[in-house]
Amino acid sequence: MPCIKSLLKESTSLLEISSDSASLDAEILLCQILKKERSFLRAWPDLELQSKQTNQFWSLIKKRQQGTPIAYITGNKEFWSRDFHVSPDVLIPRPDTELIIELSLKLIPDNKSIKVIDLGTGSGIIAITLAAERLKADISATDLCLAALSIAKLNARKHDINNIKFYQSNWFANVPPIKFNLIITNPPYIAEDDVHLTQGDIRFEPRSALCSGKQGLNDIIIIADTARNFLEPGGHLLIEHGYDQQHIVQSILKDYHYDFVQTATDLSGQPRVTYGQWNKL
Repeated sequence: MPCIKSLLKESTSLLEISSDSASLDAEILLCQILKKERSFLRAWPDLELQSKQTNQFWSLIKKRQQGTPIAYITGNKEFWSRDFHVSPDVLIPRPDTELIIELSLKLIPDNKSIKVIDLGTGSGIIAITLAAERLKADISATDLCLAALSIAKLNARKHDINNIKFYQSNWFANVPPIKFNLIITNPPYIAEDDVHLTQGDIRFEPRSALCSGKQGLNDIIIIADTARNFLEPGGHLLIEHGYDQQHIVQSILKDYHYDFVQTATDLSGQPRVTYGQWNKL
């Protein structure tokens, strides 16, 4: 019977061709089978696996060799120190998106019940994180995809979050005519012919959540335009976008008469979130 040490060595060697994190991938997948933490692997390297467990492990390794993202194989991904369910119906949470959480928390007081909406919520990571960090906030979340909304609702239950209203909606189409203090979105922003769509994990993610026209700007333009009808005077619109879209997204917001338009950079120093304030009556 193969032991943990030998399985990790062999699987890491196999994954090195298709993964930049072969050793980590192998450990995560073995932990998935054993239902243990990674520290267990180091504590018991000579532990032999049952044949059923070994077969299950190699099945997962094969999926990873074929390029399937780790998050879709395990069905979960960490974001803001919380574990979220994910599926191929939603984007995989990425550290870059934590920037929009940081900016939002600065705009949401601890002790006030302000209205916030997350457009295109996907797995719900933004709405749920904000709801958990700001218990008095009145939060809404939308997604056009029913399967994605199901994942978001599952994650809300998992984290015992009750202060989110979910809407199946194409952006604001089915949102009640109320005013929000903060509108947040991580919309599709990749050009439909972008070469990155054929590379890495992104190949397996839902195209509708990634692509938005020839320049990747169609949905950003729609949101920037329509959000004006849903913002309280003094409210903010925050848009996550591609690393090379800073200037065009700033121009879009300025063209629609948002004030104090600026862009924040993510952990790698790339322009990632552009935001502005709506001050018109």
